[in-house]
Amino acid sequence: MDFVGQTLPFNELDESTLLRAAATLEVVYHRQGERLSPEDGGGLRIVRSGAIDLRDSQNKLLDRLGEGESFHLARLASAHEDSVSATVIEDALLYRLPDASYQQLRESHRGFDRYFHTQRSRRLRRAARYEPQPHAMAQAVESVMNQDLLTVAPDEAISAVAKSMSERRVSSAFVQDGETLLGIVTDRDLRERVLAAGRSPDSPVSDIMTRNLHGITAGASLFEAVLAMTRFACHHLPVMRDGSLCGVVTTSDLMLARQDDPVYLVQHISRQADVAGLQNLLEGVPQLVTQWVNAGIRARQVSRILTAISDAVTVRLLQLGEEQLGPPPVPYCWLGFGSQGRQEQLLGADQDNGMVLDDSAEPAHDPYFERLANFVCDGLDSCGYPYCNGQVMATNPQWRQPLKHWQEEVGRWSTSPTPDAVMRVSIFFDIRSVHGTSGLCQALQRTMLDTASRNSIFLAALAANALDGSPPLGIFRRFVVERDGQHRDSLDLKKHGVMLVTDIARLHALHHGIEAINTDERLQALERCGALAKVDARNLSDALHCLQRLRLQHQADLQLRGEPADNFLNIRKLSKMSREQLRDAFSIIHDAQNGVHQQYRQGLG
Repeated sequence: MDFVGQTLPFNELDESTLLRAAATLEVVYHRQGERLSPEDGGGLRIVRSGAIDLRDSQNKLLDRLGEGESFHLARLASAHEDSVSATVIEDALLYRLPDASYQQLRESHRGFDRYFHTQRSRRLRRAARYEPQPHAMAQAVESVMNQDLLTVAPDEAISAVAKSMSERRVSSAFVQDGETLLGIVTDRDLRERVLAAGRSPDSPVSDIMTRNLHGITAGASLFEAVLAMTRFACHHLPVMRDGSLCGVVTTSDLMLARQDDPVYLVQHISRQADVAGLQNLLEGVPQLVTQWVNAGIRARQVSRILTAISDAVTVRLLQLGEEQLGPPPVPYCWLGFGSQGRQEQLLGADQDNGMVLDDSAEPAHDPYFERLANFVCDGLDSCGYPYCNGQVMATNPQWRQPLKHWQEEVGRWSTSPTPDAVMRVSIFFDIRSVHGTSGLCQALQRTMLDTASRNSIFLAALAANALDGSPPLGIFRRFVVERDGQHRDSLDLKKHGVMLVTDIARLHALHHGIEAINTDERLQALERCGALAKVDARNLSDALHCLQRLRLQHQADLQLRGEPADNFLNIRKLSKMSREQLRDAFSIIHDAQNGVHQQYRQGLG
């Protein structure tokens, strides 16, 4: 009676009515995989524990029920004008209210009846969320790749290769030595490296091939192919299976596959002639994110896409800046920090960037880079990436320095790990080259890893920072939420969830000298090297994905209401299953923090 009295719509019944109803309940246990139909006893079933999927005759998911939710299969089938069955997806304990009692309650209590009368529309709305339409860009690369490959030997003459390409009507040829892939030759190479350069067509094809190819696996999604082509500015991607070349995917293949897919804007960014053009192109990004969420694209894929967009905008602004200011006086690398560095950006991300200059830079060169940084950061702000409140931007001279000065700064952080230095590390150790001479970024990252991995005091300071916050769970696994103000009954998923996972993964990665920046990739690398147990790494990854999924869905809902994106989720608006998943995610983070304390407690004191 206590349990049922807290569930909808039984919570509207008076005590005596509830007592009579509870007395008629039957308790039934079902194992995972069991399938229930309207003929299996009938009545209203209330989920005491476990989880249930409701599906129609076409196996379309209508709803997913957790603790405290109820369903009546015969009534649902009648309302849905189709047969409805229930599948137990987690061992379940159900309370069954017989039809006679159920019908009596509906006839005598208007609120009780109204609840079940509106249940059909609720389930249909929820079904649209659970069963999204397949998205073209989620399909595997192998579904569109060309398997009719032209392969040639490295010593074959350019003229012979061109003739073969013409006869086979293909735009590329792969250069192989036996089974080893050496490079690729495309139509563009024949134009630019042979005809335009006046090279002899009798030269070996190895002279003009593109080496160090960036490939993609056959099972990767078309999203990943688009990102790879955007990242590496190429039009042909070799497709690999078990380490061997099995196909090629081109920009034409992707255009045919996606046609008017919104992710196409990533490629259009590089064609904009000014900041105004970028602004116009990016205005629709929040609406696109809502489309991606409703299409069922995973949060990790959306964050990769959003990061690719911000990368592309940054690169185009740097190119436009160099066109105005002239070529840079010395090599440089534009750095992305924080969520951009980890490729985990969502809506509302602000700027976190810097510049590392070649050590040949002189004070006289700084005005050029200052103007370039101002142009880019102002442009990013105009395009929807707000200035960083903490001034972690390349416009700040402190974060626009030659490599040696950056390395000296890292040394100071590690030898004197003040709270301010540790806070900076949480941003700067998530570092990635966005544009320019990537070797400068790599050298800086090596310094960071070498310095951090052998300094127990510094690692202890990082551990203390990772333990400074805690998941918002109180005793009895109750959520700790804001009690008043603008975000009443809400909690900050980023501050009290996502950032805790990224802090823990970063700490372990620095300790073990792991170069990966993306949190998922860090956890995978930690699992491979034995630094984290398989179950711990997978649990943290699952917790992160749960938080990011809820965070992204929340931001999409805000967008539909015309409100700006934030990270404050109102717990009351979550289903019981989502609340339980969120509790589980926070519990996993709490356990991981306990592990951090145990591992680094000697340095923590």
